[in-house]
Amino acid sequence: MDFASLLQMMVEQNSSDLFVTAGVAPSIKTHGVVKPACEEKFNSEQAREMCYGIMNERQRTQLENTFECQFAISARGIGRFRVSTFIQRGNVGMVVRKIETHIPTLEDLQVPMVLKDISMIKRGLALMVGGTGTGKSTTLAAMVGHRNHNSTGHIITIEDPIEYIFEDKKATINQR
Repeated sequence: MDFASLLQMMVEQNSSDLFVTAGVAPSIKTHGVVKPACEEKFNSEQAREMCYGIMNERQRTQLENTFECQFAISARGIGRFRVSTFIQRGNVGMVVRKIETHIPTLEDLQVPMVLKDISMIKRGLALMVGGTGTGKSTTLAAMVGHRNHNSTGHIITIEDPIEYIFEDKKATINQR
C-alpha cells in the first residue's frame, strides 16, 4: 500500500494517526483504537523507502544524524499532516498525525476565556505545555486566530513543524 493511499484512508476513516514501523503492517488510530491498515507487514526496507520517499535531503540528513526528524507535509486533495520520523532498533519508522486545516475559535474549543486576554497582550512569550494529543497546537492556533481577527500588529510564531497555516487578517503573521 502506498503512502498517499494510507493518508486517504486516514481521512476517510477520520483517523488521527498513522504508524509505519518495520516488522508490522502500517496501522491507523481511529477514535483511540489502533488497527492494521492492511495485511502486508512492512520489512525494514519498505518502511525506510516510505519514510525517505516523503523527506527532502536535509530531513534525511537530520534523521541519520540525530535519529529523529519532525516536519509537516501537505498532500494535494487529501490534507495536511505532521510527520515524526525516527530510527529505532536500527530501523526507520514514522508516526503521521492529521492536522485539521480549519482553525477553531476559542469558543469552539470551550477553553477558559482568559486565553482571549492572554492572546491580546502586546508583548511577551506564551508557552503551552501538555502531553501528546492534548490540544496544545490547536489551542495556540485558536489564540493566534483570535488576535489576528481582533488586533492589528505583527505576530511571530516559532513552530517545529509549522502545523496550522494562517492567513493575515488584521495582523501580519510570520511563522518560523
